Amino acid sequence: MAADPILLAENLVRDYHGGSLLTGRKVTRALKGVSFRLDRGRTLAIVGESGCGKSTLARILTMIDPQTSGRLTIAGEDVDIARARPGRSLRRKVQIVFQNPYASLNPRQKIGDALTEQLYLNTDDSAAQRRDKAAAMLERVGLSPDHARRFPHMLSGGQRQRVAIARALMVRPEILVLDEPVSALDLSVQAQVLNLLRDLQDELGLSYAFISHDLSVVRYLADTVMVMNAGEVVESGPRDAVFGDPQHAYTRRLFAATPSADVAAIRARLARRSA
Repeated sequence: MAADPILLAENLVRDYHGGSLLTGRKVTRALKGVSFRLDRGRTLAIVGESGCGKSTLARILTMIDPQTSGRLTIAGEDVDIARARPGRSLRRKVQIVFQNPYASLNPRQKIGDALTEQLYLNTDDSAAQRRDKAAAMLERVGLSPDHARRFPHMLSGGQRQRVAIARALMVRPEILVLDEPVSALDLSVQAQVLNLLRDLQDELGLSYAFISHDLSVVRYLADTVMVMNAGEVVESGPRDAVFGDPQHAYTRRLFAATPSADVAAIRARLARRSA
């Protein structure tokens, strides 16, 4: 029998209401009954063109926006923020890493303060404990504790993304929602960050919901793949099955319109960076 998933979505729907006095009330359905599971310690890749509903789904998974209907279960606990505000312990279980690390960091806040703020808001740790944990986390993501005294503009893009990952990990989450986490980085830095994510997953037992348009990265990192189009899941399954024999016409078009998803190339790139 399969173990219980760390995250389970069943028939998630998300509607947005708009319109005006002239046009009347309009409802846009961004998600149309999305269902999937994320198993513990595994990576689910969510792929699709811009506007397919990936970002809307990410906001629901991270409890920023509520679902209009459907069931969301995180670590065995039902979540519907429209009905009940999630507790601090539940919010700690899911954290997000955004695409642009510079935009997601406060330019006027030192790196150490960005990390300790997470603990101040979500734990009862003392100031000294918060500083010690921030220093240890910087080392864990490949940075020096001295980086705590710097501002975001003093770091490279890769270093800023390492800080963003460190900040997400400060409260010991079980799930990371990774929203295009390497697309803003150059190829060599992408390889370093991908290696870091794999190491952290092995070390901490993390589960990843990985949103990406880069199919080479998806093929390298994912265990399962979910393809979305116009708010719906059109295909999902194990990585090798989806890439090796896509069943849906949209999946085939998406793959055909994307530069070659040659996993050998990214593996070679990662190997060079590890040597």
